[in-house]
Amino acid sequence: MRPSKFLTFLAALIFLCGCAAKESQHPKPNILWITIEDTSPEFIGCYGNAAASTPTIDHLAKDGVRFTNAFSTGTVCSPSRTALITGVKTYETGTGNHRSKYAIPDFIKGFPYYMQEAGYYTSNNQKTDYNVAGEKQFIAEAWDESSGKAGWWNRTPGQPFFAVFNFNDSHQSRTMTESYSWYEEHVLQQLPEEDRIGEDAFEMPPFYLDSPPMRKQFARVYNSLKLTDNKIAALLDRLEKDGLKDSTIIFFFGDHGEGIPRGKTNGIDLGYRVPFVIWFPEMYKHLSPWGTAGVVTNELIDFTDLPPTLLHLAGAPVPEHMKGRKLMGDDRSPVPTHLTLSSDRSDNGIDMIRSVTDGRFMYSRNFMPFMSEARYIRYMEIGEIKQQMRKDLAAGKLNALQASLFEERPAEFLFDLEHDPWETTNLADDPEFSPVLKRMRGLHRDEVLNSRDAMFLPEYEITQLMDSTTAYEYRLNHTDYPLEKIYDAASLAGFRGADVAAKQVDMLADTNKFVRYWAILGLRSQHTDALAPYAKEIANALLDDYPPVAITAAAVAFQAFDDSQAATILKRYCQHETAQLSLMAINYLLYLDNRQPFAETIRATYAMENQTYDIKAACLDVLGSLNLVPNTPDYRE
Repeated sequence: MRPSKFLTFLAALIFLCGCAAKESQHPKPNILWITIEDTSPEFIGCYGNAAASTPTIDHLAKDGVRFTNAFSTGTVCSPSRTALITGVKTYETGTGNHRSKYAIPDFIKGFPYYMQEAGYYTSNNQKTDYNVAGEKQFIAEAWDESSGKAGWWNRTPGQPFFAVFNFNDSHQSRTMTESYSWYEEHVLQQLPEEDRIGEDAFEMPPFYLDSPPMRKQFARVYNSLKLTDNKIAALLDRLEKDGLKDSTIIFFFGDHGEGIPRGKTNGIDLGYRVPFVIWFPEMYKHLSPWGTAGVVTNELIDFTDLPPTLLHLAGAPVPEHMKGRKLMGDDRSPVPTHLTLSSDRSDNGIDMIRSVTDGRFMYSRNFMPFMSEARYIRYMEIGEIKQQMRKDLAAGKLNALQASLFEERPAEFLFDLEHDPWETTNLADDPEFSPVLKRMRGLHRDEVLNSRDAMFLPEYEITQLMDSTTAYEYRLNHTDYPLEKIYDAASLAGFRGADVAAKQVDMLADTNKFVRYWAILGLRSQHTDALAPYAKEIANALLDDYPPVAITAAAVAFQAFDDSQAATILKRYCQHETAQLSLMAINYLLYLDNRQPFAETIRATYAMENQTYDIKAACLDVLGSLNLVPNTPDYRE
């Protein structure tokens, strides 16, 4: 062998030996996920809230990496968890509607399945709520153990682990839905006296009335988070006592935004943005591209980035259906300029919002703005804080901002989060910000069309597909689902005025049922003066052979023209055997000016056997809005 070739060979051998030695020094990391529920960064100490008492979380941030621009892909738990476990946006899987549990393709597994193949022990303690059909099998494939007893302690000695622990003490049930006496027993009395946060110790968000009754309720947020922090401390203490902290990367984050009125279920920053911290032990600090020990980064991340990142850390291949980023490692993905997020039906409250954020601005496109931000969702209506807000509204105690939560929304929100963190001023109509608005609109449209957003199908249609395909696969069929044409109609929905109404009426004659659906749904947000010339065309739509069109046309005709035939159609569909059609009709009733003619129909619908939770809850919302709630369960599930 020539000297030059020998030296080249020797150098390569030394390099490979060095890489092998480095690999042996750094075996696969253990990974611990700590998730908490219904929490926005505004209520965590390390994010600047001096009234919050979250020392454990704050300490992780002090020694780790704190993200200021981390977002859930949704605003309520089960769709957010679909994205977390699959690494796929819910508007691609068709699982955006809360607890709908529609089928996804067999090739989409929960990502811990792939970590098992890479040698990891995977455990989940214990919440699942993945919002997919066949959830039992899906869970069994993903986890070695998923239970209240699951943890790293059940693995084979020396086996790397991925362990998830979910703490629900900050969940909406604790902070607003359960009764105050329940909260006292299960939260306040679980805290030592010195840990309790008083009702006068914090600032109220400006969109709430600052009053003693509201402060009494809002203190629940702070105390529930303190209890959560205490429990996280106990978990980390066990990790350290087991001698594993120095080999474990710790992820801490919330599952979506704050579980208070206007937060959870609403497609604005308060519904999406989450606290997010990654802590690296000394052994794995080299994996952090941001640095460590108190680093703060404004890099944009969302939940679909987490599965590819963990698979990369585990040395497992990333499946093609995962489009999120690899956040760390030598070949980490480029940093994005923006994120697209989504919010759809929550429990009985239908809605559809698509949002784009670049960290500073939050743009939200409201496709059903005839419903308010504080729309009827039974799980919220039974909360004492929501009831207090409705009382204060009726008594005229709310200022314009606070009252606006109960008014119809605009088609678009644009908030400057840098100067308006509580999202109090909508800039969508401000000429100064028209370039930002135009850019965000374009990014939104591009993502809808490029992703082939499945949620532009009525939920009724998604259920009809279940026997033959999945929404994920159906959306890719350009013939059956001509999304560009459908979006031309949907893009008008929510905008108001005579010119828009005329275009929507023309689309009522389209041969495509989805186009007709979006045309009539857009007309539902129009005011009566814009609808007045089109009474005949809307009456014709009552006879449409596609039920979502007929039901929506009935809501439009009754609201605008007090049409008796429309009332008959709405009453009939309220009791329809197809749950999605029944829920659609009942929800439309909630936003009619005159709901009284439907009271007896709703009483009868509620009493029908084998009704779903959502339909019963929607019935109670209608009756409650008429002060006619019967002595029945209040649905705190």
